[in-house]
Formats: sequence, C-alpha cells, structure tokens
Amino acid sequence: MERWAGRVAVVTGSSAGIGMAIAEELVKKGLKVAGLARRIDRIQEASAKLQNMPGELHPVHCDVTKEQDILTAFSWIKEHLGGVDIMINNAGIVHQSFLIDGETSDWLQMLDVNVLGLSICTREAIRSMKEHGITDGHVVHLNSIAGHGLPQSSRMLHMYAASKNAVTALTEGLRRELVKDSSRIRVTSISPGLVRTEIFEVGHMQNITSEELFSENAYLEPRDIVDAVIYVLGTPEHVQVNTTAILILGTKFYMIPRSL
Repeated sequence: MERWAGRVAVVTGSSAGIGMAIAEELVKKGLKVAGLARRIDRIQEASAKLQNMPGELHPVHCDVTKEQDILTAFSWIKEHLGGVDIMINNAGIVHQSFLIDGETSDWLQMLDVNVLGLSICTREAIRSMKEHGITDGHVVHLNSIAGHGLPQSSRMLHMYAASKNAVTALTEGLRRELVKDSSRIRVTSISPGLVRTEIFEVGHMQNITSEELFSENAYLEPRDIVDAVIYVLGTPEHVQVNTTAILILGTKFYMIPRSL
C-alpha cells in the first residue's frame, strides 16, 4: 500500500458501514480520501477524528442517484485534490420489493444507486485518471454474493440481485474495454455475503427485520471487507484481481447455478 500514500481515493456511500470503514482505513494508510455521501455530517465527524492520521478525509456531499451531484463532486475533487487515483464504488441500497407487486419507486432507486450511480462514478473516475496521466489507477466495485446468481435463501430480494448481477457484468465489461484501450487501470469486484451494516435498516423490508436477519444468520463485519479492499489495492501492478467473493464460515445459503 505504500505506493498509494499521498494519492487520491474516492469512496461513495462513506457515511456509514463498509464505506466509512474503507475511507477511515485509507486515511490511516496515508491517502487523501474524498468521502461522498448524502449524510455529509457523519463524514465531517469522522474527518475530525482522523486529523492526526497520515492521510486526509474530505467530506463531499453527493447523492449518486443525481448525475449533477456526481459531476459537481468530481469537479470539486479535480479542483481541490487534483484528480482520482482510486475509485471505490461502495454506495448501495436494498429493498425487499417483490416482483409481482413491488413498488416501482423501490426498483428505480436500487437501479439508480446500484447500477447507474456506480456507472457514472466509474466513467468520471476513469476520465479523471486519463486527464492527469494516471496509468495505474484502480476501480473497485462493492458488489454482493447475490451478484453471481440467486441465493437460495434470498428473502425474495430479486430486484436487488438483478442490480448486483448487473455489477458483475459491468465489471467484466469495463475490464475488457480497458484491455482493448491498452490501459493499465485495474478493476475489481468484491462480493461479500451478509455484512452487519445499516443497509437493511435504511431499505424497506417487508417480512423480516434487520434484527431477525442478523440473529438467524452468521455475518461478516465491515472490517472483513476493508481487509479485502486493502488486499486488492496492494497487489502488484501486473496482478488483476477481477472478482472475489467473501463469505463467513457457516453461511447457510448457497448459489443457484446459472444453468438452472
């Protein structure tokens, strides 16, 4: 990780959970981190606590469902930090919205955050990397184990799974585009299983509570995902970690093969 010291990372959804944990760890590693989120007050609090760390945490207000917010955020990053070296697409949302009678607004929000917001941020990050001559940049998508099929015990999170399967396809598509462009920018998809965060409290759950979900299943902590992010960023420049799945020992559900 030493080669990233002093360089710039963008982390979306950095006001809580995995995103905040990643942002804090990157600051401890000496990076300048632009923390993007709607709840900017939380990032400001975290920034104040990290004042004596080697790096810096810069709170940037951004709703990734609004393209203009994203463009404004990247414009600020260019003006104040110089550009992007690492893009961590962590922002995500889940609603338990059934396909036969779900709310269109829930579906749209999941697609806006999990797919379109991620794609716009990625586009702007790569543009930034190219503009200031970064040849070893890295894009990391925080995907989900649900992005590689459909969990047997999915709690009917089918639209969420569809959005995360899209992230899987987008990761491979971006990798191929970068190869065709003879780019050394790397892209990685990290797919956790169940992680104890606020995501289920923020989302709309129909027939299960966040408390029930975590009491009935073994789960990961945000720190476990931070370790994976640090690992993929720290691999040699010639190593491409395309996708990795992270499950806790004892996970009950399994994936339905795509052929079924």
